[in-house]
Amino acid sequence: MGLEMESMAAAIGISVAVLRFLLCYVATIPVSFLWRLVPSPPAKHLYAAVSGALLSYLSFGFSSNLHFLVPMLLGYASMVFARSHCGIITFILSFGYLIGCHVFYMSGDAWKEGGIDATGALMVLTLKVISCAINYNDGLLKEEGLRESQKKNRLIKLPSLIEYFGYCLCCGSHFAGPVYEMKDYLDWTEGKGIWSHSEEGLSPSPYGATIRALLQAAFCMALYLYLVPQFPLSRFTDPIYQEWGFWKRLGYQYMSGFTARWKYYFIWSISEASIILSGLGFTGWTESSPPKPRWDRAKNVDILGVEFAKSSVQLPLVWNIQVSTWLRHYVYERLVKPGKKAGFFQLLTTQTVSAVWHGLYPGYIIFFVQSALMIAGSRVIYRWQQAVPQNMDAVKNILVFINFAYTLLVLNYSCVGFIVLSLRETLASYGSVHFIGTILPIALILLSYVIKPPRPARSKARKEE
Repeated sequence: MGLEMESMAAAIGISVAVLRFLLCYVATIPVSFLWRLVPSPPAKHLYAAVSGALLSYLSFGFSSNLHFLVPMLLGYASMVFARSHCGIITFILSFGYLIGCHVFYMSGDAWKEGGIDATGALMVLTLKVISCAINYNDGLLKEEGLRESQKKNRLIKLPSLIEYFGYCLCCGSHFAGPVYEMKDYLDWTEGKGIWSHSEEGLSPSPYGATIRALLQAAFCMALYLYLVPQFPLSRFTDPIYQEWGFWKRLGYQYMSGFTARWKYYFIWSISEASIILSGLGFTGWTESSPPKPRWDRAKNVDILGVEFAKSSVQLPLVWNIQVSTWLRHYVYERLVKPGKKAGFFQLLTTQTVSAVWHGLYPGYIIFFVQSALMIAGSRVIYRWQQAVPQNMDAVKNILVFINFAYTLLVLNYSCVGFIVLSLRETLASYGSVHFIGTILPIALILLSYVIKPPRPARSKARKEE
């Protein structure tokens, strides 16, 4: 069996560890389908937990489940013994353990060299454990003054241990997400809420959406395998790269970012198929006639939305969607004091938390600081666009295009840091194009203090942003 795995891995140009992970990852699809056949909620929780632990063992080894147990037990213990502070306790302890694992395993280097470990799955699990504890903490608060997301997700009753383990490890969904809420998991398992068969008398069929996600995954992997040999990361430190002109280097940075994204599109398409097939991805019905099922909870990326984003502000809504939603609900919104408006501080802090969550590599930190600058700069262009009079559509369209081009340039410039990770390579690649993707957003932010367009009506601004 070992020789067969080695020959198969060599044939497609990956390591045995990555091949083992991919096989287990694809196995989440039939495992999720079989969940539908389990007869009762307690049995479903047990199946979810055991299947997730087994897939982890087969993919990463026995030690992976020991790592997963640490934040899971810390989170549950905090909910049992310190409910009024369990959210912040779990946040600090779980993130602390994740950071320790990042430092110990230096997973980014392993991923760059074709290896893999359980740290990526631990990242997803950390978010699930934290959100569960915070929502149980929110269960103590009165509904008055709570945001809609808090009202929807808060937990009045402590989940049982088997419910908690099922939620954390459900059918291998912790491998690469998407992140979902404990309240949704419980309703799905028990057939309540939108999963109640009595609601509208309809039962959504997942098969068409699952096939679409699988076809998308196949296309993404094929394109990635075609592009990656043509745009190797090693080129950034190759002397020939330094001989190229400015525009060719900028173009290579764009293609490097574009190529790398298809790997993530593939991974998230597989997880989308798995979550749709299980039924957990269902989020309700469209208003069309006849109504069609929506599977938004399973969706982690909108490929066209990323590649053709008209504004940097749109990117968190279309890239790693469920993690972006988590960051908004559990970091960004909770940093805003009642009656106050979120500003650059909340944006930068949220991006910093995201960077630390990914790992302590300089490339991650720089990328997410860049992201905060990129979004702030894009908002400046948007405000100018909104200030253009209605009878000057040509000027408004020019500003729309400028925002699109700005997003395209700064995004692909910035994401080189996310890919190469090291400080030396990140600064070398940025410096090779004269730090244009850093200077441009800072210049726009400074310019916004000189050119101050009148603010549009609040309702209109909120609708557009």
